[in-house]
Amino acid sequence: MEGTEGTPAGRDGVDRWWRRFFRHGPHALLGLGTALSAASSEALMTTGDRWAAVPLLAAAVALQRWWWRTSDDPAAPSPAGRLYYALRTGLAFALSWLNPFFAIYGLIGYFDGAHILSGRWLWVGFGATAVTMAGSQSGGLPPQEATQWVVFGALFALHVSLTTIFGTLGLREEERSRAKAATIEALGRANARLEQALAENAGLHAQLLVQAREAGVQDERNRLAAEIHDTIAQGLAGVVTQLQAAQDTPDRDAARAHVARAAALARESLGEARRSVRDLGPAALEHDALPEALRKIAAVSARAAGTPVEFTVTGAVEPLHDEIEATLLRIAQEALANAGRHAGASRIGVTLSYMEDEVTLDVRDDGRGFDVAALPQRAGGGGGFGLGGMRARAERVAGSVDVESEPGQGTAVSARLPVVPVAAGARHG
Repeated sequence: MEGTEGTPAGRDGVDRWWRRFFRHGPHALLGLGTALSAASSEALMTTGDRWAAVPLLAAAVALQRWWWRTSDDPAAPSPAGRLYYALRTGLAFALSWLNPFFAIYGLIGYFDGAHILSGRWLWVGFGATAVTMAGSQSGGLPPQEATQWVVFGALFALHVSLTTIFGTLGLREEERSRAKAATIEALGRANARLEQALAENAGLHAQLLVQAREAGVQDERNRLAAEIHDTIAQGLAGVVTQLQAAQDTPDRDAARAHVARAAALARESLGEARRSVRDLGPAALEHDALPEALRKIAAVSARAAGTPVEFTVTGAVEPLHDEIEATLLRIAQEALANAGRHAGASRIGVTLSYMEDEVTLDVRDDGRGFDVAALPQRAGGGGGFGLGGMRARAERVAGSVDVESEPGQGTAVSARLPVVPVAAGARHG
């Protein structure tokens, strides 16, 4: 999604799609739930239930018509939106009490809650929706026997856990989007200053910057998608299988065993989700500022390679945007790793310099050196990050990496990145 949201037109397109879904989706889900409930009414509903459903359905239709006519933006938080969400959730709960298939109507609460509600009301709304969904999936409300209560409790815990995880991820993604918008503005100002000296290459530079950023976003999206598919999705499939088996078996001991296995799988999936969230940024920057993180990396490299590493900071230290600091950290790690593995140096120096418009990182060694012209200028498709990879990483944030080396004369890696200050709310942890 980020690849298409890089422009205002892309963001507007996505927003329009969601607004149409928030406006039309409840009608469609209410109609689907009503159709399935009518088809199953002979088996699941008494005559009294069917009569009771009629005024509730009329109220739900009237509520949707009222919201259709009064809401200018169905994806914006407002007092009227909170009232609409509460009434809709209450009607979905009451209808699901009469027939579990009406829970389909309540499902919309998982989608528009993060847009209509805010603060503690968001979690209250998600919790109420979770009660309705868990009740319908466990065989209907209210649970009639101990096994159904156990299944209801497990499903409710699963729904609450998942809404907590993905609700938090959604909120963080919104904050990241706002921070990225601020970053794009700051990068635009930095590029405007650089255009005075690079007027002839401005158009090509802008095109390469956009392509590199989109490539980086696509790589990260593919990594997260593969990790979620291989861990969380597989775990949730196992949870569903175990709960279905618990619901189908008449043996209470066997049902409890299935529920216990489902709970263990749910806890494992929750742990995988939390680990994925933690892995979104470099762990070294979670608790330390950039200079201290680089100092620790230099010390670790010195111990690993057995080569003294001297770290120096010049200029006025200031916090930078997460992407700038992460890029400098990754470049330092790779440069030190290369020096330790290949240079055969007797000493290595790392210098971090803060200037008015840019920050530079220099990694120098007195090792054997190499012929720079003989190396590829881009990271290949093989295993290592490499010098080309360092250049590509810097270019994604409008920076550059230069390498100077000659056989027998040591090596100097110099990274130059624009100073992009931390935007409000951009840093977490």
